[in-house]
Amino acid sequence: MRRRYLVAAILAMILVVATAAGLYFNRPASQASSTQVQVVAAENFWGSLVSQLGGTHTQVLSIVSDPNADPHDYESNAANARAIADAKFVIVNGAGYDDWALRLISANSDPSQKVLNVADLLGKQAGDNPHFWYSPNYVNQTVHAMYADLVSIDRINAAYYGQQYAGLNASLGQYNSRINEIAAMFAGRPVASTENIFVYLAEATRLNLISPTEFMNAVSEGNDPTTPDRILFEKQIIDGTQLGNATVLVFNEQTATQLTLTIKAEAVEHLIPIVGVTETVQPTDIRFQDWMNAELIDLQRALDSHPYGY
Repeated sequence: MRRRYLVAAILAMILVVATAAGLYFNRPASQASSTQVQVVAAENFWGSLVSQLGGTHTQVLSIVSDPNADPHDYESNAANARAIADAKFVIVNGAGYDDWALRLISANSDPSQKVLNVADLLGKQAGDNPHFWYSPNYVNQTVHAMYADLVSIDRINAAYYGQQYAGLNASLGQYNSRINEIAAMFAGRPVASTENIFVYLAEATRLNLISPTEFMNAVSEGNDPTTPDRILFEKQIIDGTQLGNATVLVFNEQTATQLTLTIKAEAVEHLIPIVGVTETVQPTDIRFQDWMNAELIDLQRALDSHPYGY
């Protein structure tokens, strides 16, 4: 009899443990993921920065990131529209760079949705050079605005965002230091660029960007430069050994055309170092500051390798 009671007790205990285990493993998912701020960045350079700010309290989707596509020509789709409609926070570049995103935001018309238009933040408009992420000052202003917007959306985690903001600023230190180092070593050095993507970084590094402005703007906008501008640009490359002409060619690898490839080949033929840059973060799995720092290292090496002034 006692043995029967003992077996029954053991069976009851097993049943209790099994029931408890079932309840544990089948319990509803943690609410942590459902409370994350849903963020959409039109491009991955802004997406990388806001992702580092938001950390575990945000879920960030960057739409434009394809290394083989020209972001200027991006066409949105239904998935993009759904993502933007569901987002609590949307970041766009503005100034005509991603009008497709602005149209989706307008169609959604959600008054509770926070939208950061970087061009508006910086006082820029369509027609201005839209490559704001190549300016360290503009990056700093945008990061601060992202931080402020995240705090306004999710005040309960304000302290966390403050820690993330401090950490991101510290992490951007190497990128900013290298810009200052290039400026100190090579200020005034004449360089060329196939597009206006390099204008802001040339200003920050105090390099002398001698390429015709209208040439760079035309190529960036997908138009043909004028013949006089093209002749002048090529002269600055072909006669690069003469004082005052280009010592480095900055080449946008993501928006290459037959014209820019021809100019690149001329630069190689005349021993002008080439520095490749891209519109979006490449490779896509690294941080904004690591991408930028890698391009700056290439720029610094190219400037150092050219025997300017001989």
